[in-house]
Amino acid sequence: MGKKTIVILLVGLTLASVRLAEAQQPEQTTRIGYLDDSTAAGSAELLDAFRKQMTQLGWVEGKNLAIEYRFGEGKGPDRLAELAVELVRLRLDVIVIQATSSALAVKKATSTIPIVMASVGDPVAQGLVASLARPGGNITGLASLADELAGKRIEMLKEVIPKSTRVGVITGGGGRGSDLQLEAMRAASARWD
Repeated sequence: MGKKTIVILLVGLTLASVRLAEAQQPEQTTRIGYLDDSTAAGSAELLDAFRKQMTQLGWVEGKNLAIEYRFGEGKGPDRLAELAVELVRLRLDVIVIQATSSALAVKKATSTIPIVMASVGDPVAQGLVASLARPGGNITGLASLADELAGKRIEMLKEVIPKSTRVGVITGGGGRGSDLQLEAMRAASARWD
């Protein structure tokens, strides 16, 4: 089962529980918020797959589903915080986020609207959830173990090339998730001595 499928199922389950809790009638429109730090064009492929899977589950945008899209366009945490507050004011049924920076912004903006994470690096270390086994609060979704894997990759590199003394790392941008991965790589490389 792929990451996209799991996220769709989590959103579907969240919407189903919201609908049952509020005793909504089937003809009412369910409202989802979507927040991502990137651009609409950068998220297009993921959103197309999301809408397709939601349709297969019976949630059709424009019929019984409305999605409020907000994109930070790489303008940083202050812009994401503004957009998160804007989404919360819309009284949505659920908010879907794509990255750690979006999750942090939405968590600060609401403790009541369910939040589904599509891609977050170590939500425990980020302070988003109490634990992976029992997240608590209003946040659920997928956790990336990229930082743990980053350290393992360095360890494997040392096994494959034991005489190596330097490793270069190219990252795609910053952010807390990238910082955690770099910390894990540094810790693994420190054990080379």
